[in-house]
Amino acid sequence: MSFRSPYPDVDIPNVSVYDFLFGSIDEADLDRTALIDAKTGATTTYRQLIGQINAAAGAFAARGLGVGDVIAVLSPNIPAFATVFHGILRSGASATTLNALFTANEIRKQLVDSKAKMIVTISMMAPQALEAAREVGLADDAIVILDGEGLAASGHPNAADLLGAGLPAPDVEFDPATHIAVLPYSSGTTGNPKGVMLSHRNLVSNVAQIEPINGMTPDDVVLAVLPFFHIYGMTVLLNAALKARASLLVMPRFDMVEFLEGTQQHKVTYAFIAPPVAVALAKHPIVDKYDLSSIHTMLSGAAPLDAELGNAVATRLDLNMAQGFGMSETSPVTHLIPFVGTAPGGLTPPLSSVGWAVPNTENRLVDPGTGEDIDMPSEGVSVPGELWVRGPNVMVGYLNNAQATADTIDADGWLKTGDMATVDADGCVTIVDRLKELIKYKGYQVPPAELEALLLTHPKVADVAVVGAHDADGEEVPKAFVVVAEGAELTEDEVIAFTAERVAPYKKVRQVEFIAAIPKSSSGKILRKDLRQ
Repeated sequence: MSFRSPYPDVDIPNVSVYDFLFGSIDEADLDRTALIDAKTGATTTYRQLIGQINAAAGAFAARGLGVGDVIAVLSPNIPAFATVFHGILRSGASATTLNALFTANEIRKQLVDSKAKMIVTISMMAPQALEAAREVGLADDAIVILDGEGLAASGHPNAADLLGAGLPAPDVEFDPATHIAVLPYSSGTTGNPKGVMLSHRNLVSNVAQIEPINGMTPDDVVLAVLPFFHIYGMTVLLNAALKARASLLVMPRFDMVEFLEGTQQHKVTYAFIAPPVAVALAKHPIVDKYDLSSIHTMLSGAAPLDAELGNAVATRLDLNMAQGFGMSETSPVTHLIPFVGTAPGGLTPPLSSVGWAVPNTENRLVDPGTGEDIDMPSEGVSVPGELWVRGPNVMVGYLNNAQATADTIDADGWLKTGDMATVDADGCVTIVDRLKELIKYKGYQVPPAELEALLLTHPKVADVAVVGAHDADGEEVPKAFVVVAEGAELTEDEVIAFTAERVAPYKKVRQVEFIAAIPKSSSGKILRKDLRQ
């Protein structure tokens, strides 16, 4: 049996992303600060940003790019990302965003698969961008280096070449429900990356869905350190913050000191993080040297946040901690612990949960063994099942991959998330683990995230990841990769004993390997496939 979001449906206008975010902006908001460059302190107002977006759209159109074309963006978080990204969408073209850590070969694969006709990047990433772009046959003038020497000197346009002409944005027509706005690529943690086709309506829907429950206001200063090229940063930070007329403090990467200094200097009020940042904020002694009292809310996403860890951060920094859940294929948010005061019926969700389904969506829990639905319980918590989601934020499909699309979205529009979850009697959902990452030990299912959360409570553990490994008999067993806290000493026997005392016998860690760092994606997900190799 399916269960709907407890929130009332929201209105989702059938308009482009640009028109939704900026089409009805109040005159009073135009001179608000939209973007703050954390490196230089330079600010961009909404008036300036909209002007730059229109100029970028005009420049793309003048180069013959528009509806039906794809433009790639390879950039860390910088203010110009917002200009280029929304300029592409404003022109009618589609944006495919590349991971800023990609090698030339990885860039080439995405350029080929997406059929991108232009790539926009910065000098720091130009070597790999140029190598990849030339391999796929892009001309020099189709490789834009925003902070480069410019078209006349290098053959590659720069920001001045792109925006200097001040060309008007083109008049374009398309159906927001079907026209592809962005082509992010799935992370590839469970297989080859696939192009996720998200329409203008998908992106508009998701901002509209989270707007009434995230509590963001024009008075907020939002820390933007999670990458805009990832769907989490793209929707939850960039688009949602701009729709709220908040100010975004744009940081190109996470650095602990810069994170703390930027928060203190600019009085950040709302911070979006991934769990690795929560670990640092909970455990690192340097945190006490900074005034972070301006932050009222911190929201974690991209990977499961352990409740004890989240509460430790909330207590240490005296703030409201929340978490959400989503995936690239759902634009991304499907579930969200609401801002204080906005919970349905005044309920308080446990921090171990991801809250309730966002407005305009339905959920199902399906037993992966039988295919039967798991009903919402009248009391207590359900048994785990695979979470299925249906709503206007569900992707159009995978690019050039009808089989993968059919395997993920059924004929009735239900998207199979691949995540195991439970639901309580109030409809509050908790993610247990990835279906494909559950460790099978002697027939029992062992969720890696549960053991990781437990081990992070050990004072000598700085970071940890748990995967399935094989013992001498070929049996799959839980193996922990442990990063020891600085200055501490820890043995394999201590780690095994710590888990054995706190979980059921079948769940305990049976192998331990000490490593210098846990491999993670730019969005904070543990790259378990790298640890299994």
